[in-house]
Amino acid sequence: MSPQVEEVRLALGHIELAAHLFGPADGLPVIALHGWLDNANSFARLAPQLKGLRIVALDLAGHGYSEHRPPGAGYALADYAHDVLRVAEQLGWQRFGLLGHSLGAIISVQLAGALPDRVSHLALIDGVIPPTGAEQDAAERLGMALQAQLRLDGKRKTVYTSLDEGVEARMKGMVAVSREAAELLARRGLMPVPGGYSWRSDSRLTLPSPQRLAQAQAMAFVHRVTCPACLVVAADGMLARHTQLLEQLPFQQVLLPGGHHLHLNDEHGASLVADCFNRFFGFP
Repeated sequence: MSPQVEEVRLALGHIELAAHLFGPADGLPVIALHGWLDNANSFARLAPQLKGLRIVALDLAGHGYSEHRPPGAGYALADYAHDVLRVAEQLGWQRFGLLGHSLGAIISVQLAGALPDRVSHLALIDGVIPPTGAEQDAAERLGMALQAQLRLDGKRKTVYTSLDEGVEARMKGMVAVSREAAELLARRGLMPVPGGYSWRSDSRLTLPSPQRLAQAQAMAFVHRVTCPACLVVAADGMLARHTQLLEQLPFQQVLLPGGHHLHLNDEHGASLVADCFNRFFGFP
């Protein structure tokens, strides 16, 4: 871990979040939001290479060292956006940039569309809108989600006998990552439990969403964004094949080689993303 990184905790009233601070105190304020089941270490390679920015890289609620939502609560996108806004309020940041990967990029777009006067820049990595759904499937989706919640109540978390076993499991997750990336995420994500190690993340994060926006609703957030926006599309990631969506986006787009975690998997990928965003933020 770089000596320039500072660990902080942010008590927001309704929840306490953990975060890493990068960059000069007088830098351009930016809140960094990681992807689903990742944590603030998602930016461990990228953030130190970004110039002129004061970056607060959050562990989103239910991830890393941040608190979990209380019993009975869920992890809706609107609640994440509320958390980010409360962080900005606590820091005294009236306007701030957002740096988001995957889920973090989706949250960033939603907040920038909902409150365009608060967001100065959008720097997005392989994410932009959430998965959408057909209106006629709404009732079926809610039923599926409710049943999944009941099944989760009696389910125990997976326990890995060693740290290495937990790292290997993350390497082979829904979105595969390099060993180095998995090790970085594990430093902040694995915790000792009886019999070995388990991931800190809230099990409720794996539940299916009870609601999905229609395509037009999701794009309404995109079209309300007024700040400069730059989207890095990973050539082997999750967005590149959605050409129709990409053609509709009014954002600057840069296609870079690599997978969904191109900013984390290796130093080369992180450097490519950093070069792109340094130009975008005006610090080449």
